[in-house]
Amino acid sequence: MYTQSLNEKTPKSDASDETSPEGIKFQQKIDADLKIEPYDFMPEGYRKTLQRQISQHAHSEIVGALPEGNWVSRAPTLKRKAALLAKIQDESGHALYLYSAAETLGISREEYTDQLLYGTAKYSSIFNYPALTWADMGTIGWLVDGAAIMNQIPLCRCSYGPYSRAMVRVCKEESFHQRQGYDIINILCNGTEAQFEMAQESLNRFWWPALMMFGPADKTSTHTDKSTKWKIKRFSNDTLRQRFVNATVTQAHFLGLKIPDADLKYNEETENWDFGEMNWDEFFNVVKGNGKCNKERLNVRVKAYEDGAWVREACNEWAAKQAAKNNKLAAE
Repeated sequence: MYTQSLNEKTPKSDASDETSPEGIKFQQKIDADLKIEPYDFMPEGYRKTLQRQISQHAHSEIVGALPEGNWVSRAPTLKRKAALLAKIQDESGHALYLYSAAETLGISREEYTDQLLYGTAKYSSIFNYPALTWADMGTIGWLVDGAAIMNQIPLCRCSYGPYSRAMVRVCKEESFHQRQGYDIINILCNGTEAQFEMAQESLNRFWWPALMMFGPADKTSTHTDKSTKWKIKRFSNDTLRQRFVNATVTQAHFLGLKIPDADLKYNEETENWDFGEMNWDEFFNVVKGNGKCNKERLNVRVKAYEDGAWVREACNEWAAKQAAKNNKLAAE
């Protein structure tokens, strides 16, 4: 999608000083809501922030498909199996768009992959929680993809052109995933008592991890100020989290489900749903790699990558032979 821009070496900024003439022009372009493209000047801080954010976003799409893949064979109907397979295919496509956008920032896809597989990069904390029941496939679609949409729609207006353009299609497909998940939960809530209890139990487990998807509280976030100034982010973590709670509580009430938060109450003055404090110790523990499924999920990815080495080698060998053949024909 964007890799045609890699035909030439991506230029690096000579200076990271944002007060330089180039830095001032860069910020003026940002302030005017113009897009920054791969060959435009950008401060190294801007480049590195995007490399981190876009690659972690791509990693999350890949790892996020793992719990869903485990449920394809156990989905209750052929329709559900097909829908789940289609969703997994979409998530893989999202990763492709995002890795392609990230490559325009001067790091290859192979390097980004190594960062994920061998522990120097992170992905969304939510994907380190187990999917124990079929209801979790609904809850993941409803809550996790719902939170993703809340986070990602503003990224369609991100200041970096390749990222913002990739997000347009991603958000459209994530909206479908959210509706698919809500449909699963809706059917369970209108089914037997056991099915309703399964949906409630799944909500109980995923509610707080879903809220943590928006990242740390604004007062402790280390990247928000710069990302907002550069218009990579349009809204703060707490603002997006509040919007998600406002939208999701209404949906839960419609389904007859109870949000697992004793402090949840509607605030007439602010017209928001006030909610309790998250377990930030748990959040940072999971981010550091100590969650319930961190090691399991990464081990699965590493094994798949290493087992597939022969396929990549065969493809590269075939491509080299085709290139040699074409060069020989061109020379004749």
